[in-house]
Amino acid sequence: MLYDRYLLWLTLGLAGIGFVMVTSASIPISAHLLNDPFYFSKRDAFYLGLAFLLSLTTLHIPMVIWQRYSSIMLFITLLMLLVVLVLGSSVNGASRWITFGPLSIQPAELSKLTLFCYIASYLVNKVEEVRTNFWSLCKPMVVMMLLAVLLLAQPDLGTVVVLFITTLAILFLAGAKLWQFLSIICLGIFAVVLLIIAAPYRMRRLISFWNPWDAPFDSGYQLTHSLMAFGRGKLWGQGLGNSVQKLEYLPEPHTDFIFAILGEELGYLGVVLVLLILFLVAFRAMFIGRKALKINQLFSGFLACSIGIWFSFQALINVGAAAGILPTKGLTLPFISYGGSSLLIMSTAIVLLLRIDFETRLAKVQAFGRKL
Repeated sequence: MLYDRYLLWLTLGLAGIGFVMVTSASIPISAHLLNDPFYFSKRDAFYLGLAFLLSLTTLHIPMVIWQRYSSIMLFITLLMLLVVLVLGSSVNGASRWITFGPLSIQPAELSKLTLFCYIASYLVNKVEEVRTNFWSLCKPMVVMMLLAVLLLAQPDLGTVVVLFITTLAILFLAGAKLWQFLSIICLGIFAVVLLIIAAPYRMRRLISFWNPWDAPFDSGYQLTHSLMAFGRGKLWGQGLGNSVQKLEYLPEPHTDFIFAILGEELGYLGVVLVLLILFLVAFRAMFIGRKALKINQLFSGFLACSIGIWFSFQALINVGAAAGILPTKGLTLPFISYGGSSLLIMSTAIVLLLRIDFETRLAKVQAFGRKL
């Protein structure tokens, strides 16, 4: 068959686990705040259905169309990021959403996919220059910094970090020189340090991340309760639906810290299973990208690798924050956390991988036919 069945089933498995965990984690908070224990569950089911319909359409769009209109998609994303600063809905002090009736769109999520499409398209024509000319390497970084400025105005440092690391990684895979790569990393680290120092709340997050037990009722509150959830889970977990931390002890149990609830209810075995599936999805993305690059489908290959790096790095940040390995960044866990925009964009990215794999296999079949 001309599609990656393993990737498809892994993704469906993640989406199924995510729906179950969103339902379990959100019941107490939705019952208390909205008088409907299944409010977030219904919303998640709605976005899953919408993602499925969108995927059926996206699957039939050739990759050449994505390449041709990548610059236009990036321009639309920039406009949406400007609009959200003026007309966007504010939640917890951050203006990140544009509301259209029952739909809430987060342009920051769209910025990831459109930027990586643009960079992949740029590398098709400039890959040799990127390997030899430092200024050709800087152009996609300038575009990324323009997005970063708009994202930081929301503010959304987590998405900026994902964009920066993924952009650097794909440029490195394209053949950028090591000294150029390291110099940009040093500049990026310096910029992040300045951003942390400039915002007191970011500094408090960093300090509390080092030792949350110094302020368990203040800056370390979220992390201490997240760690308690993992501790209660042990090997087998407390059982689905039996989390204590989701009973309005742990903030955002169905979004940022859903992995802690998963650890409490499904235990170490559940945590390992989800991490394994996440790793395999990222691995399949990189594998698909490698196959496309080998037959000189540069746009498809670079885009697939970008999706794999983006997927794995965002999962690393979310899991690391919940486990106390990294500071809290407010990024969703792909296909697990509640979030309509994240689910729609992630499912689109997976469908792009399926389309890339289909076109790669089709090219090989056609080449084999011509040889015969």
